[in-house]
Amino acid sequence: MASKGQRRTNGHFERSEAPSHLMRRCEQFYADLYAREPGARELTRPQFTVLSALETNEDVSQTALVEMTGVDRSTLAEMVRRLLERGHITKKRTEDDLRAYAVSITPQGRKALRGARTAADRAERQMLEALPAPERAKFVKSLAVIAAAGEAITSTSAPAFRRKMRRLKTKSLSK
Repeated sequence: MASKGQRRTNGHFERSEAPSHLMRRCEQFYADLYAREPGARELTRPQFTVLSALETNEDVSQTALVEMTGVDRSTLAEMVRRLLERGHITKKRTEDDLRAYAVSITPQGRKALRGARTAADRAERQMLEALPAPERAKFVKSLAVIAAAGEAITSTSAPAFRRKMRRLKTKSLSK
């Protein structure tokens, strides 16, 4: 494994050993697998994520959707517009804040979500098949720890972030 910063003694960046590059390649691999599935034609992967969040959370604000899904505000606003045009969601002003909108999934959106869920499940299974069966759960658990760290850093100060990271590591090691 390369040293800190993923540089070898010759000073060259080693993509084959850089976690950031490898995660990006895995993301591309999953995207390709998902795109090949018949059920993926109705929804993009980010749209699938948003509709999945709406499936169990009716009348949520777009701000809440940003927090639930990790999709940035401007991308989410455009996505909401497209999903609304296609009849997959409804959008109405909230009673609490007349500047905010509450978003909900429609029956048509639920139908599209079912097809996309099948596609996503198959693509995830295919992606994980690259790993030996005993390593798959550990891999997913490791990804969850990294994702939680990302959420922690965006919501906390540096010292509080380091404390959260220590707790996450201790928690993940004890399971």
